Amino acid sequence: MNTLNNHQQWTFLTNHTHVLLLLAAMPDVVLREVALKAGITERAVLRILTELEAEGFVKREKDGRKNRYTLNLSKPLRHPIEEKCSVADLINLIMKKNHF
Repeated sequence: MNTLNNHQQWTFLTNHTHVLLLLAAMPDVVLREVALKAGITERAVLRILTELEAEGFVKREKDGRKNRYTLNLSKPLRHPIEEKCSVADLINLIMKKNHF
């Protein structure tokens, strides 16, 4: 289910960024909620999370029956244009104005 308006075809940020921001705001969130808020499928969220974990951006820890997500805030962003910025820089920039 896509929570974005039907007329909205693209956004400035990627789904990877959306997942990262949601995990930063809600470290104990369930993937179903991430999917609903990001407007993508749970399968897509799981694929993105696996990629973010493999690259060292996110660490997943079991907390009873739930997962807890910790971000590597010092990790630099991947693209050459933004590689001088860290995950913390991105999160701080976006989350100053947003509350999930």
